[in-house]
Amino acid sequence: MNWLKKFMAGRYGVDQLSWTLLGISIFISILSNILHSQVLAILYIIPLGTVLYRMFSKDIAKRYQENAKFLNKWNSIKRKVNNKIQHIKSLKHYKYYKCSNCKQTLRVPRGKGKIAITCPKCKTVMIKKS
Repeated sequence: MNWLKKFMAGRYGVDQLSWTLLGISIFISILSNILHSQVLAILYIIPLGTVLYRMFSKDIAKRYQENAKFLNKWNSIKRKVNNKIQHIKSLKHYKYYKCSNCKQTLRVPRGKGKIAITCPKCKTVMIKKS
């Protein structure tokens, strides 16, 4: 096992982008087996090769920057999905409206009858049924 430590010294290793690419490669491989597609059978090699290249790379700064860009995009997508999930979960207790002026999403409690909603962003007042 000492030879592996010596070999990997000064190399980048595995990060979140590499794990994601590995997952994509496995998914494409399984999909190619299900669909009996020769194109997909060859296509799964691309993300797998990228994982190996990144893992054994000695340009640690560049691999770190690539992973940071990936994490920025990934966290943005993750945040949007989590917001949508929370929105769906809260539909039982809240109603959502868009401000007619600035398009800000406004949340109001259900079952209050007609209420005046004031947009906190542009101070527009709307009368809506909750």
